[in-house]
Amino acid sequence: MHVDNIKTILIIGSGTMGQQIGFLCAMHGYTVHMYDIKEDALQSAQQRIAKLAEWFEKHNVNNATGALHLIHYFTDASKAAQDVDFVSESVPEDPTLKAKIFNDFNALCPQHAIFTTNTSSLIPSQIAKETGRPDRFLAFHFHDVRTTKIVDVMPHPQTSQEAIQVTIAFAKKLGQIPIVLKKENNGYVFNTMLMTLISSALTLAANEVADTYDIDRSFMGVMGTPIGPFGIMDSIGLD
Repeated sequence: MHVDNIKTILIIGSGTMGQQIGFLCAMHGYTVHMYDIKEDALQSAQQRIAKLAEWFEKHNVNNATGALHLIHYFTDASKAAQDVDFVSESVPEDPTLKAKIFNDFNALCPQHAIFTTNTSSLIPSQIAKETGRPDRFLAFHFHDVRTTKIVDVMPHPQTSQEAIQVTIAFAKKLGQIPIVLKKENNGYVFNTMLMTLISSALTLAANEVADTYDIDRSFMGVMGTPIGPFGIMDSIGLD
């Protein structure tokens, strides 16, 4: 399979990350099938994706709203899976749930389709067997597409080189910078570093070495960033 053979993307799960990944694909000209078991979830996703398109246009992405017509919404799994070439899953972080979903869609999707998970905490080998296509399965993890172009590519030992290379090439087609992991690691690269930073900041505050304001100021001043570790915790909801 070549990256140019990818035409239609299946997004499983219409939550925040599913919305962002789906819209990113649509902005780059791909047909998107967005699947969720709940009709009201899809209606909410459609409204939020429209707002996401407006955000991109305000930030100088021309005709972002024009990509909306490429996204199609499904509660019927068999229709959602029809003629798809690449699958991105973003459902809750429950390995049993993810395994069942992939097992179900393995019977519905074309055999050439590559399966990926956007999991933030699991490793692909935990559910690879249940996908029915372990050689065409890997983690493909996005961050907030409004603020970064970094995407993690994490294969497991059975992932084929073809699937890895096609996924890397697809990331580049989406305007992303692929970070390819040499081995499986919970938390990928950035999240692993981030948790160490947050742990250190919390230890400094707990030991009353400095207050949270000065801990953030120290980090921001030296690293030249607009936000420090406690600001990050506020933004991602760890406060």
